[in-house]
Amino acid sequence: MNSFNSEALFVERFKETTSDMYGRDFEDTSNVERYLALGNMIREYANSNWKATKNAVKKHQTKQLYYFSMEFLMGRLLTNNLMNLGIYDTVCEGLKELGMDINDLEEIESDAGLGNGGLGRLAACFMDSLASLNYAGNGNCIRYHYGLFKQKIENDEQVEMPDCWLKYGNVWEVWKPYHGVRVKFGGYVDGYINEQGKFVTFHHPDFVVRAVPYDEPIIGYHTKTTNTLRLWDAEVDEDTAPTGNLNKYLDDVTALTANVYPDDSTPEGKELRLKQEYFFVCAGLSQIIESHLRVYPSLDNLPEKVAIQLNDTHPVLVIPELMRILCDEYDYEWDDAWKIVKGTVAYTNHTVMAEALEKWPQETVQKLLPRIYMIIEEIDRRWKFEVDHLGLCAIYPNVAVLREGQVHMANLAIVGSHSVNGVAKLHSKILVDDVFKDFVTIEPSLFNNKTNGITHRRWLMYCNPQLTSLLEDTIGDEFKTDPEKLQDLMAYVEDPVLQQKFMDVKKQRKQILADYIKKTMNIDVNVNSIFDCQSKRLHAYKRQLLNIFNVMNIYMHMKEDPNYRIYPRTFFFSAKAAPSYYLAKEIIKLINIVADRVNNDPETNEFLKVVFIPNYSVSVAEILIPAADVSEQISTAGKEASGTGNMKYMMNGALTLGTLDGANVEIVDQVGEENAEIFGLHVEDINHLKHEQAYHSWDYYRSHDEIRRVIDSLRNGYWTKDPDAFRLIYNDVLTQGDEFFVLVDFGGYSRAQTHVEARYRDTNNWARTMLINIAKSGYFSSDRTIEEYASQIWNLDKIVF
Repeated sequence: MNSFNSEALFVERFKETTSDMYGRDFEDTSNVERYLALGNMIREYANSNWKATKNAVKKHQTKQLYYFSMEFLMGRLLTNNLMNLGIYDTVCEGLKELGMDINDLEEIESDAGLGNGGLGRLAACFMDSLASLNYAGNGNCIRYHYGLFKQKIENDEQVEMPDCWLKYGNVWEVWKPYHGVRVKFGGYVDGYINEQGKFVTFHHPDFVVRAVPYDEPIIGYHTKTTNTLRLWDAEVDEDTAPTGNLNKYLDDVTALTANVYPDDSTPEGKELRLKQEYFFVCAGLSQIIESHLRVYPSLDNLPEKVAIQLNDTHPVLVIPELMRILCDEYDYEWDDAWKIVKGTVAYTNHTVMAEALEKWPQETVQKLLPRIYMIIEEIDRRWKFEVDHLGLCAIYPNVAVLREGQVHMANLAIVGSHSVNGVAKLHSKILVDDVFKDFVTIEPSLFNNKTNGITHRRWLMYCNPQLTSLLEDTIGDEFKTDPEKLQDLMAYVEDPVLQQKFMDVKKQRKQILADYIKKTMNIDVNVNSIFDCQSKRLHAYKRQLLNIFNVMNIYMHMKEDPNYRIYPRTFFFSAKAAPSYYLAKEIIKLINIVADRVNNDPETNEFLKVVFIPNYSVSVAEILIPAADVSEQISTAGKEASGTGNMKYMMNGALTLGTLDGANVEIVDQVGEENAEIFGLHVEDINHLKHEQAYHSWDYYRSHDEIRRVIDSLRNGYWTKDPDAFRLIYNDVLTQGDEFFVLVDFGGYSRAQTHVEARYRDTNNWARTMLINIAKSGYFSSDRTIEEYASQIWNLDKIVF
């Protein structure tokens, strides 16, 4: 019986389920128990589609994608799943009959702690689009017990706390212990020559752990397709557990799935991170092989039936591990195995920054993964032979997998993949022209672009129902299944009535954010002020520092000149800094200390407020982004691969204030320069300054009064009595050369902010610009991105039921 056929039936079954689960009358159960009961009902309701999807894939031998990513920032799933299943209204009304508000249950659900930033949210958007477009696409990740960390701000500084997102369990997951996989580390490898003259290897590990899967349904929007996100947890392998030093073994097992991105500033941290990467790669591949062989007689056709996408370099060990499986366990010859691997695996690059292209010490890889290291050595030897025989031996050091005592993971990814893509046009051009130009010389057809996208279902329909309703009233509801239909809004952008309705919707969203800020931080913000938002991972290249320097300059200008006042503006920041990234943590401290001063100054605080929202997450973003007037996308040109926050803000009607970097370039292509605010150096300018060694931050400091005033205030007691409080920041921009050109772009950024204020004062034109941004945002749907991957890289067909 369908528990969601009617409100009355839902109420009856919900009360019955909750009572049965907890052995007490429904009226005596808590909201947590009711949330868990509802989650179980929803998952059970989705199970029929989940089963039907698996059966359809098996029956029609549909090719499947496996998306390997260290992160999947799924966000809360209660509303998402109810809406995708088409039963949200039934549940809402049923709960009302019981005197309950669905929002109270939504608040109980924690954001799944499965990532950190854009990489993980992209993976989540892709999973949503794959299911909604009826493609067989599975995610593969680690079931982190404590996520990255829960951020608190104490004494203006970031404090890291455990992210206990599993405190009530994860109602969406299904534990599958019978699908456990042994993962082996350390020890040594030996072997013998068999009768066929082939070397047979034996790995004698010194640490074995059992990887156990937890499967989560990924429910498509108003479709039967329900895919799987498989999360691997680490458990003791009782058959191989050591007889001595048991506590250390238990600690080592637990550490594998404790946190995402353990601190790798120490040798122990490096080893743990590498172990994590192999852990979910080994387990995930084992499951793929097992599933494939249940349907097909051999692995010969693996590339025809399986596509594996590596989301950045973290899962690159897929390549040597799949070679190990094919050669060691299924007796393939090297060349045949290599053909299968290259035909199956594709790689997405997410960075042009050399320090972010993973490299592991060879001795570490050899120590932890002795057989994998042997295979990497052989890959490198054969690759060198191939490059040399193309007459390109001079460039080999630039494309080597093993070089200078390190394993270059990006190079391994390129060598072992049939496709390498960047994630925005500018990013992909930089990869081809600079970062991987020597690979392009060898195999130019390998490289392509797939501009990132976001799922408009979560980032418009679910998180901003007020704007969604306005769009439905204006252009109908076709955009819900075809986001390109948002383009139809262009016919109405000149309508002053619609412009005012948009401004009214924006004010509603600003009030929702203001209420949240008041409730959680006890800060009053003016909903009639410009809401200027920068929310993303805290990193020097993203230049939160440029933003706060401008705020400091505005404040000091207002204090010095009582006649100078700005249009009221609230600057919102939200970001986490990696625990060992001390410069980033000092920038957070600066933002909060400036906020304390600015917000409590009665002379200026009606014009200027600064709010740092702690513990940035998908759920915080869902409140912040719909309220934004200005979207800060101010990374140093050439450093941001794409960005997806810029797309989310655009889709919700915010002006992009940014550099020509990442997907900002394509946003401007869509909306026109007049409907964005672009400033700063271009990539070519920066390359010229670097090449000519023509930039000296001290020159800017000496010759620009406003810059000097801001920099001096870091040390002269203006913000804090401690002259060393911001020493890292001071040194970064002056004594260490200002790597990310903060001072160069300061003047242009300050002028751009003045332009934004002038734009905002013209309400009708502002609303028109925002409507144009919304209308043009359909291009940045992850549905479009997935269709491009599916047809051009993965060769997927849609599931037939």
